[in-house]
Amino acid sequence: MSSAIKKEEVTVTMVLSNFRYSFHEAFLHFRRNWSTALGAVVTIFLSLFIIGLFMIGSSMLSRMVGSVEDKVTIQAFLSDGADQSAVDSMKAEIEKWDNVESVTYKSKDQALEEYRTTMSNRNATSAVDALDGQNPVPASLVIKLDDPKLVQTTAEKLTDDANFQKICDDPEDPAQSVQYGKDTVDRLFNVTNYIRIIAAVLVLLLTFVAFVFINNTIRLAIAARRREIAIMRLVGASNGFIRGPFLMEGAMEAFFGSILAIVILQVLLSVFVPHLEDALQFLSFSVSTATVALTYLALIIIGILLGLFGSAIAMRRYLKV
Repeated sequence: MSSAIKKEEVTVTMVLSNFRYSFHEAFLHFRRNWSTALGAVVTIFLSLFIIGLFMIGSSMLSRMVGSVEDKVTIQAFLSDGADQSAVDSMKAEIEKWDNVESVTYKSKDQALEEYRTTMSNRNATSAVDALDGQNPVPASLVIKLDDPKLVQTTAEKLTDDANFQKICDDPEDPAQSVQYGKDTVDRLFNVTNYIRIIAAVLVLLLTFVAFVFINNTIRLAIAARRREIAIMRLVGASNGFIRGPFLMEGAMEAFFGSILAIVILQVLLSVFVPHLEDALQFLSFSVSTATVALTYLALIIIGILLGLFGSAIAMRRYLKV
């Protein structure tokens, strides 16, 4: 029992000693060969910066797409002669349906005023005045959904509802009284799905490119020290002992590169996003603090893993028996 404990203590001491040695050697090489190390840091920085830019850009794009999708609603037009109690009953029934977030009643006067306001640049006021007090715009129920992708299912359910058929604007063809821009919605969802897939593929591709850059940079640094590696092998140093400083150096370079990428990304977010939101107020460019924090954490983890893995791959040819 005592010998097992001592053996365990010796193992821990050796691990800590190797770690300190690796860190010390990596730091010395980092300082002595600062130009080579700086090249590696810059290469890693550029790769991780592009990855981070795409990750945050994808998040912004998803938020923008989400804001557009949230505007997808169903308008159920009602007959002018529909009994108000029947309309209220229908509204209450729809509110209980799955995927329905809210239902708003829009009167004929509200619909006409909305037309006048939204179409102000198209001589809507003149057109309304020409009606001479008449209001041909029907009242409607505006249905907002939890999941806009299920808009067609909800619209079909509404069309088939017997109570709605009694109060809709066109009882002979209830489908004509339910409008949600089917073709536009289908195109919107197809485009947004393609955008999300392309963004994910590009992030993976950029990660691979970053690995190639890091691997080549570290390979050059190791090649410059191949004589030192050969001497260490001759004196009986283990592969793990030889590999330690290089792995530590790769991790350090990746860490500094990721921190630099995070700093530049934060500056861009602080400076340019407010200007974009002021210029394009109808779109949302904001990214949640949690998303930004996770992106930065991911960049550090990805950078360090790429640095370690790149160093390990680059050293294989020098550690073959």
